[in-house]
Amino acid sequence: MKIFLKWLVITSMSLLITACNQESAEVSSAEDNSNAVMNTTDNWQLVWADEFDGDTIDTTKWGFEVNCHGGGNREQQCYTDRKKNAFISNGQLNIVALKETFTGPATDEAHNSETKTLPYTSARLRSMNKGDWQYGRFEIRAKLPQGQGIWPAIWMLPTDYVYGRWASSGEIDIMEAVNLKTQSDQEGAKVGELESRTYGTLHYGGVSPQNVYSGQAYNLPDGMNPADDFHTYAIEWQQGEIRWYVDQVHFATQVSSGWYSHYKNEQGELVIGEGDAPYNQKFYLLLNLAVGGYWPISGNDKGIDNSIDTQTMFVDFVRVYQCKLAPDTGIGCATIDKKAKLVMGSAVPSLR
Repeated sequence: MKIFLKWLVITSMSLLITACNQESAEVSSAEDNSNAVMNTTDNWQLVWADEFDGDTIDTTKWGFEVNCHGGGNREQQCYTDRKKNAFISNGQLNIVALKETFTGPATDEAHNSETKTLPYTSARLRSMNKGDWQYGRFEIRAKLPQGQGIWPAIWMLPTDYVYGRWASSGEIDIMEAVNLKTQSDQEGAKVGELESRTYGTLHYGGVSPQNVYSGQAYNLPDGMNPADDFHTYAIEWQQGEIRWYVDQVHFATQVSSGWYSHYKNEQGELVIGEGDAPYNQKFYLLLNLAVGGYWPISGNDKGIDNSIDTQTMFVDFVRVYQCKLAPDTGIGCATIDKKAKLVMGSAVPSLR
């Protein structure tokens, strides 16, 4: 029965995914009050999915990071491959952050024997070399954890880092949230108003610290909080454009005129990537739950709530679609709302 119900969900969701033959960058920048354009049902083809219906995590689709690196920004969790930090229950992936002192590898590099001890554990799953794509529609239905210092993320990194180290080869954040259900620090928030924003973001530019980012926050309608129930987070990624969605609502668009890759070529010369670089190479998916890090500890109530012993991100499904009209570019299958914000991004720097 459960598998049949999930089949009904997939069928219903696919009826909402449609095509539009207009140039999406042009439509996204228009200012009118029309709703999302949804005309046909056949142009997005499901090519990869995990419904989490089995008893164990499918290792043909997911690998684990195992390290206490801290994400490069002083996160306080060690990522493990233990069942207590990531498991399947009731048809859902559970990614669990636990308050416990743990010692593990200081980095994700197998040859490095250095260790590090941190006060939390969690899990970071990735589809690298098991699911890697250039362009498509990516949908993840999840219920998010809450609390000061809690940072769930659904995102993508480049498989081969064609343009060099982070962030010159890019990063695509489908959904991030920090400090949900704490006092909101959004401009104009009232006392007692709870944090409820999720974010869609791109990281690009040069190798850190020459990196830049651009993105957009989103609030669910009617005061809903993403920590209270499941919601579907998605992007549509085509050549020269990436669009963000929550529950089929198109809320943000970024185009290649607002991003760039600044890197050294084989001759050691600093160059700007051509076309829609760095978002013209294969990326893989990541699902993780972090504790701490520069972003969450600097916002809302500040720091990490030491009373939090455990928090869980629940993931109901992950689905990847390909545009049948133009699989090599992804163009022609856009689901567009003209009210979505066109995020301006960053200007290309001078090489002089």
